[in-house]
Amino acid sequence: MPQFMDVHRGMKGISAGQLMQAHQADLAIEDEEGVHFEKAWADPESGTVYCLSEAPSAEAIQRVHERAGHRPDEIHPVPLTA
Repeated sequence: MPQFMDVHRGMKGISAGQLMQAHQADLAIEDEEGVHFEKAWADPESGTVYCLSEAPSAEAIQRVHERAGHRPDEIHPVPLTA
């Protein structure tokens, strides 16, 4: 299944607990769109959050994040990894 990295901006000051809560909200509904969120990272200083997932499409990721309450600003395919 294709991998994607999505980026959320404007989350300045996000805590580890808030990041986990947002990630758990995605995990709770990911199966409904055939998405699997693998990991999330955050930089509280810049307010940037990154999520790595496997999904059938960027649109499926968009729908899960929107329903979970944190729409991504960007979604990028990750066609190669090392």
